Amino acid sequence: MKFQTIILTAALVLSGVFSLNAQDRQNPWAIEIGTNAVDFYPVGYDSGTLFPSIGAGRVHGAFINEYFNFGDHYNFMPSASRVSVGRHLFSGLSLNVAGSINKIDKLGDVEFNEWFGADSARYYGLDASLNFSFADALDKSWVIDPYLGFGAGRSWIKYGYAYGFYTMNANVGFKFWVLENRLAINVMSTFKSGLDDTYSQDHFQHSAGLVFQFGGKDTDKDGINDDEDQCPMVPGLKEFNGCPDTDGDGIEDAKDECPEVAGSADFNGCPDSDGDGVEDRKDECPKRKGPMELGGCPDRDKDGVADKDDACPTEAGDPNLGGCPDADGDGVADKDDACPQEGGTVANGGCPEMSIDVIEELNTSTAAILFALGSNELNYEGKAILDEIAQVLKAYPTTSLEIAGHTCNIDTLTFNQGLSEARAKAVRQYLITKQGVSPSRLTAKGYGENEPIADNATAEGRAKNRRVEIRVNE
Repeated sequence: MKFQTIILTAALVLSGVFSLNAQDRQNPWAIEIGTNAVDFYPVGYDSGTLFPSIGAGRVHGAFINEYFNFGDHYNFMPSASRVSVGRHLFSGLSLNVAGSINKIDKLGDVEFNEWFGADSARYYGLDASLNFSFADALDKSWVIDPYLGFGAGRSWIKYGYAYGFYTMNANVGFKFWVLENRLAINVMSTFKSGLDDTYSQDHFQHSAGLVFQFGGKDTDKDGINDDEDQCPMVPGLKEFNGCPDTDGDGIEDAKDECPEVAGSADFNGCPDSDGDGVEDRKDECPKRKGPMELGGCPDRDKDGVADKDDACPTEAGDPNLGGCPDADGDGVADKDDACPQEGGTVANGGCPEMSIDVIEELNTSTAAILFALGSNELNYEGKAILDEIAQVLKAYPTTSLEIAGHTCNIDTLTFNQGLSEARAKAVRQYLITKQGVSPSRLTAKGYGENEPIADNATAEGRAKNRRVEIRVNE
């Protein structure tokens, strides 16, 4: 027995020293204040040094038999009769030291005062245990936290003289958390097996109490102790181990590429305001939906040119023409094409250019417009020819033309110069007023007798020189 006493005492001392040097965890210290009940009955018939029965009453019954018989078997003090101090060691494991006091007035079915001449005896207990919490080991926040434990202790029963004996203990309990990691209701049942052949007595001790946990340092006051807080200087959230989520998007700032603006996990915490699959910081049109290949900008006419760059956003067109259509395929957008239904040249505003052949044809026609000597009057045949010429001019609506008037050498140079100008103006005016040719396209100029095409020495030559010609303005 002396050897057992030394071993158990040493174990208690070493456990206490170990607890003081254990690794911290959130609120590693705990104090419990509560009550307890002692039951000698459901421990086995031949358990301990007491007789299994006294008189007609049984002190012991079968193991666990009538385990919950509070009224007949429990010795209970309705007051604060148990105090414990606990220290978390490491994942799932904690050390607890408890002291308790009770009044023994029942030994199983036997009333104490019927056989011992006194109302009751005093019970004292001092115990240490290692408890294993499943929730703590799994790092779970359970409202109901079950645990198992084992340990050792010493119990005393004082009846005149205090009889003490060492025990090996096994316990099971549940913590019901009221405030997570801070305040809980603890319910525990401990089986204590006596080790002393002379005075020991097996028994159950049940307890219930309030547990207050404390002792953690929380620099940033976020409710997460520094030893578990990965951002101990900045208030944060438990789900991120104490690190902040400034924008509240469920992505901690350290992993959030846009920590000040709520966003999506798909974009590492950055927003996609228009929901087009292009995050705002890469979206050239963050408020309007558009495809990724266009920088997130819309393309209403589906021509591959974003609306913001499309000069014709509602009409499908050529990307090379700013997204505008080119119906005649001449390389000039319809909106800029003076002849959108006729192929032309860029230099001529999208309209066809008058070729040399056409000009020669026009001049062949105008050569038939002859004037009487000294006259600028158009005859019937001349007007008919101009009507045909007008149709050709309308086919080239952007071509600017010069109408050149000429004379023969009869009369003075001054007279002939004026007469050539009058003839050119007469043709111009006819094309404008009778055929609707734009005035801006036509200029009239007289060359007098300076550019003959035939010999003025003959009547036939002079007749050919009294003419008009059409030239393309450069």
